[in-house]
Amino acid sequence: MSAQATPLVMVPLAQQAAQVLKVPLSGTVTQIALRQRSTGLYAEFWQNDTRCLAGILCQDRTWLIRSKALGIAGDFCFIDTQGTQDPTYTGLGSRYLLLYRAGWPA
Repeated sequence: MSAQATPLVMVPLAQQAAQVLKVPLSGTVTQIALRQRSTGLYAEFWQNDTRCLAGILCQDRTWLIRSKALGIAGDFCFIDTQGTQDPTYTGLGSRYLLLYRAGWPA
């Protein structure tokens, strides 16, 4: 019996150096803050008004949450649609897409 792939959902982003968004995913609202710094783009995640993660460096094709024990119902990653560069705010929502995967692999 083969495992069925979980579909990825694109999270809409603006091309802004700092932004906070609340997105309804997997039956809950997850708050995401993105901030561009001189050393890269960083993310913070809240679930039920509790900050679960902070200071996460966003890299191309690298999962950001990595643990279901943190209380978030899935994981996020950035994808560079034109290569393999790490995301910067100037390409958010166009070149750099933020994708969400519901659930956790067994």
